[in-house]
Amino acid sequence: MRRKYWVIAAAIPLILVAGDIAYWRIASERLRAGFQDWQAERKAQGWETASGPVSIGGWPQAATVTVSNLTLRHAGPLIPGDLGVASAGITLSVSLFHPSTLRLSLAGPLHVRAGDAPDVIVTADETSVSVPLDQTGPMLIGLRASGLRLEPATGAWHVTVGLLTTQAKLSAETEAGSEPSDPAATFAVTSEAIALPAGTKWPLGTNISSLSFDGALNGPLPKDHDITRWAEAWRDGGGSLEIRHLAMGWGPLGLTSSATLALDDQLQPMGSGNGRIVGYAEVLDRLAGAGMLTKSAATAAKAVLSLMAGAGDGNGPSAVDVPLTLQYRTLSMRQVPLVRLPELDWPAR
Repeated sequence: MRRKYWVIAAAIPLILVAGDIAYWRIASERLRAGFQDWQAERKAQGWETASGPVSIGGWPQAATVTVSNLTLRHAGPLIPGDLGVASAGITLSVSLFHPSTLRLSLAGPLHVRAGDAPDVIVTADETSVSVPLDQTGPMLIGLRASGLRLEPATGAWHVTVGLLTTQAKLSAETEAGSEPSDPAATFAVTSEAIALPAGTKWPLGTNISSLSFDGALNGPLPKDHDITRWAEAWRDGGGSLEIRHLAMGWGPLGLTSSATLALDDQLQPMGSGNGRIVGYAEVLDRLAGAGMLTKSAATAAKAVLSLMAGAGDGNGPSAVDVPLTLQYRTLSMRQVPLVRLPELDWPAR
């Protein structure tokens, strides 16, 4: 009798392991089938897609599918120009303990090419995207990248980001012409240790210590695949971009602000907001020295800001709360023009 108990006790772990292996195998095969279905859907939408061998793994904690040499290319009416993406490898994984989220991780460099632009190579120490497997409600998308680096294949410049995290919530699809109760999308982005291309002269320096913002995209989202007509329909439907909070540290500049932006009749950004600017005197001097502002505009802006700021403590950098407006591509402060922005060039229909 005692021997029988020992046999049962030894069999239980084996049964559990066998069950876990079977569960992992089923989850892995479903993940592989899901990837094949995704490829078929992309081809039906006009994409050219190819990949190398597909392998499964991840046991005992997760079901994973690793795809080598994945390439995507599209040239047609759905996307302006010619878009190509090539990844050395991508891993899709689902935790066996919490099988509600799909995680995508990049392995090796990612090549992105749009139209006639040069091939841009994206590398990172770690890059992962998470999406929910349940598509019945709002979709939550998360991105995390550390040691991110972007550079053209020619190596003429590069941008690095120490850490980038993004969270986005996409509401259920809203038809144009209806009245949505919630924003079409909300988002939050945080980044730090941003190094800009060294070959360009940046008035505030090549390093942005931190940049974060969150907000919402309002208005019904049109179904038009032409990007210019889409923008016109979104504008005509009352679409707006709400920046609820933005914070940035760049050289002598410390900025916190909020704003609401839209598109004018020429499809150029317009809007208004408020900002708290720390270090404005040195910032204006640097912008004038780089030729981005005339000396007279910088002097006028400093005079207005000094009056608005009032008497400071004399020890710290200059700081002031200001209203900002963007109209006809000109960023102004209390009707004092600051910067003339380049025209946003939309693709031809």
